[in-house]
Amino acid sequence: MIVYEVNLFVRRGIEAEFRAWLDQHVREMLALPGFTGAEVMERDDPAATEGEVVLCSQYRLRDAAALDDYFRQHATAMRADGLARFGENFRAERRVLRTLANY
Repeated sequence: MIVYEVNLFVRRGIEAEFRAWLDQHVREMLALPGFTGAEVMERDDPAATEGEVVLCSQYRLRDAAALDDYFRQHATAMRADGLARFGENFRAERRVLRTLANY
């Protein structure tokens, strides 16, 4: 299994609007081929800087091929939507995790 993690650093002034958008965004991501589930969390530690909240979306994908397909066919459009709506009021950091073992 692959976990695609997106950490979102969001200005507090747009937090409610951003969370509403993120809920719909996650649902659209889960409709894409190969996505099997997701969680959205708020980061507590380390604490966010003053004036922002840090949200973490973790998407589960069936395999690396599904993630590669997402990057090739969907990522540009999915990312552009958030940028068009919120511009410089947020930033994103991404990473990919591969499961080695389940216990």
